[in-house]
Amino acid sequence: MLLTPPPWDDSHPSGYDVILKSDIDQWSPTFFIWRAPDDEPRRTVAADEHPPKCHRQVATLNRRCHRNATDFWQRRLWLMLLADKQCHPETSQPKCCRKLVAFRRRRLLTSLLVGGISVDARPPASMRAHLDAPAGTMAPTGTALGTPGIGTQSQSIYFQLAPVIARLYQFAAGFFLFLVALGFVEGGQLLVIPQDGSHWLSMRAVVEKLSEKGHEIVVLAPEVNLHLKESEHYTRKTYAVPYTQEELDRRLHLFANQPFDEVSFPTMIIEAYSSAMFVLDLFFYNCASLLQNREIIRYLEESKFDVLFIDPALPCGVILAEYLAIPSVYFFRGFPCNLEHAVTKCPDPVSYVPRCYTSYTDHMTFTQRVLNLFASSLETPLFKDLYTKYQDIASKLLQRDVHLPTLYRNGSIWLLRYDFVFEYPKPVMPNMVFIGGINCEERKNLSQEFESIVNASGEHGFVVFSLGSMVSEIPMKKAKQIAEAFGTIPQTVLWRYTGETPPNLANNTKLIKWLPQNDLLAHPKARAFITHGGSHGIYEGICNGVPMVLMPLFGDQMDNAKRIESRGAGVTLNVLEMTSKDLSDALNAVINDKSYKENIMRLSALHLDRPIHPLDLAVYWVEFVMRHKGAQHLRPAAHDLNWIQYHSLDVIAFLMAVVLVATFISLKCCLFCCRKCFRKKGRVKKAGKTKTT
Repeated sequence: MLLTPPPWDDSHPSGYDVILKSDIDQWSPTFFIWRAPDDEPRRTVAADEHPPKCHRQVATLNRRCHRNATDFWQRRLWLMLLADKQCHPETSQPKCCRKLVAFRRRRLLTSLLVGGISVDARPPASMRAHLDAPAGTMAPTGTALGTPGIGTQSQSIYFQLAPVIARLYQFAAGFFLFLVALGFVEGGQLLVIPQDGSHWLSMRAVVEKLSEKGHEIVVLAPEVNLHLKESEHYTRKTYAVPYTQEELDRRLHLFANQPFDEVSFPTMIIEAYSSAMFVLDLFFYNCASLLQNREIIRYLEESKFDVLFIDPALPCGVILAEYLAIPSVYFFRGFPCNLEHAVTKCPDPVSYVPRCYTSYTDHMTFTQRVLNLFASSLETPLFKDLYTKYQDIASKLLQRDVHLPTLYRNGSIWLLRYDFVFEYPKPVMPNMVFIGGINCEERKNLSQEFESIVNASGEHGFVVFSLGSMVSEIPMKKAKQIAEAFGTIPQTVLWRYTGETPPNLANNTKLIKWLPQNDLLAHPKARAFITHGGSHGIYEGICNGVPMVLMPLFGDQMDNAKRIESRGAGVTLNVLEMTSKDLSDALNAVINDKSYKENIMRLSALHLDRPIHPLDLAVYWVEFVMRHKGAQHLRPAAHDLNWIQYHSLDVIAFLMAVVLVATFISLKCCLFCCRKCFRKKGRVKKAGKTKTT
């Protein structure tokens, strides 16, 4: 292996050549290498041979480690022992030489402290001139070039002992890192209560990252689920639920296909509400089964977890955090009724913060602000309708009356899966951390199957079409319209679809049961992305700079689509009302109109310009709560105030009373003065009349 440490200057300095041979699994300072004078040939000798006299000798040590026979981590430690012009620390040396000794010591200590990460051993400019002195000059102590105070025979012994010294450094560095690992990187115990479905997909990435850092993780999952499968990264603890896999699949299928039913608007609202409650009832049975399972509760009590990592979209984990008295970290996109702002006492003005399901921007007209205020007034009844029944099972477990919003306030950190490149700016609290784009990964190489499809698309490129993890088939009538639209564009279309093949499917359309969405969007030939408007897909489009055609179906997807459209990065279509021409026009617009590409690239640049990846940020805050047993310093005092105190109504009432009393006193004084004045005038007039008579 041929390795070269960082050069001191832009060009490799004369007399400074390093060639290194190292094994993979052990330290192997096998060779010493030097540059001989111009009149001598360059040689490489083994460490156990007697090295010839030379002007500069450099011993370089490399360490390359493997874990579990894989490249899980790799570190290199450069230890440079400069034999020529070595400044002896025990003799009187010039200032630059003393600096060089201190410099070497600092670099060596830094190398050990960072555990073998490559350290730039570039000394200051004042030392480089001293190191590059012409051959044959005298060292400051008056001896010939070489290690001051060490003769030729001593130098040979010195270099023969170099491997031993290097192995001592290895042992010292490893022992130091072992002590550091014991003292500062002790793994904690983490309990995870996720929300099944697409919510778990991004949460799983955080769990796997925490597992790699040495934490013991237990994931609570129902026996019947969609994506909560076993993994080497965590221990899965299951509990029984009163429904079967067939029942779960049937209800989710009805929920996913309800948006495609062509009915009147009032009927559509009623059906959407009914299908949503149909699925939420399953989640409630799920939560009730968990909280009533005494075996699971006993196991959780005995395990002594350090932190609870939960998706608070459903309050089961919030209730358990209160029961177990451990700090919790919330991880989710947001509540359907802006509950995260209400329970954290965060200001949420309706004048420029659009409410859920309104599809408004942050610049609203007067009519929109009126409707936004009306929608805000419905949030509390919606919360009660969705979550009141959880208060009953929480009261049974905690053996006291429970106010559910009060339990939510105990969350230490809120990890919110959005940022203000995508979301409209609004007030936030200090314990809110924004990790939008956490699901975006680096592009991986495509499989041979997909690579051949992409390459065959030619200069026109390709379009990716997916409606998320829950919708993989649609009614045939709508599928025919979509297939007809795809036949009008020159791009190749990769359509994630598991239903019956439309009879009018064009040759440029490929039906695929599963596709590597992020890897395809990261390909330079990706021209457009047709998506349902879920937060995962939208952020993959933003990260990779691909303009979008959005077909929102349910949930927050309408609001997500509006945010992308308002920024000029996509076009929104109503999946019920659109025709094949509408879809064709939308695709041609986002592909051929350069403004869409420019806008999405601007959003991508803003999103990617960050000091830390969202995944690492999420892991940091989970470990922060684990280390400090919560984050009480981020909890605002607003939680200790009642509604009257929070809005300062008592202060306003007091000030109004003061003003009223002051006004009353002032008025009384004025009236008193007026009466006094009029009485005096009346007396004067009477006196004048008496005199005239």
